[in-house]
Amino acid sequence: MKGTSEILEQAIEQLAKLPGTGRKSARRIALYLLKQNEESVVTLADALVALKQSITRCEACGVISDGDPCSICSDIKRETGQICVVEESQDVFLIEKTNEFRGRYHVLGGVISPLDNIGPDDVRIKQLMQRVNDPEESVDEVILALNPDSEGEATAYYINKLLNPFDNITVTRIAYGIPMGTELEFIDEATLSRAFASRNTF
Repeated sequence: MKGTSEILEQAIEQLAKLPGTGRKSARRIALYLLKQNEESVVTLADALVALKQSITRCEACGVISDGDPCSICSDIKRETGQICVVEESQDVFLIEKTNEFRGRYHVLGGVISPLDNIGPDDVRIKQLMQRVNDPEESVDEVILALNPDSEGEATAYYINKLLNPFDNITVTRIAYGIPMGTELEFIDEATLSRAFASRNTF
């Protein structure tokens, strides 16, 4: 069905390309923006352009940042001996919200996935090993915080194997288990098995 405005249809078409956004949602967003004053829409447009043109990645850890090095890598109060390995920048943001980790990060930018033709050289594993070998980093613990799926497990296994020869480095991984407030009857078998395997002393 042809719309009444070609410009509106073009906007809907572009918005519909966003993840999790179908044409219905895209139409609602476009019509919402149409109702806003020009200043608000221009501010949004400027922010999107700046997002593409000005955002960079930290050379050291790979996180999305306004500058290089990022605010985490340049923070002298952070623990230099700990590196938490994550898949994407959004994982850093989530972990930072907990205020539980005070070390530094290493963003792989993906995981090993043979089915998608993504091998170890396609993610930032080589850069991780460079950091581990750098005396200035003084790394004594590498924490693997990858997703508990088959690709994440394969990547964690591969990294652990590479780090095995380093006697001075402890390789740990975040515990996976039962979410708080969830009853056992609603937990799937794989999650329950993982919870038992990751159990700690009381």
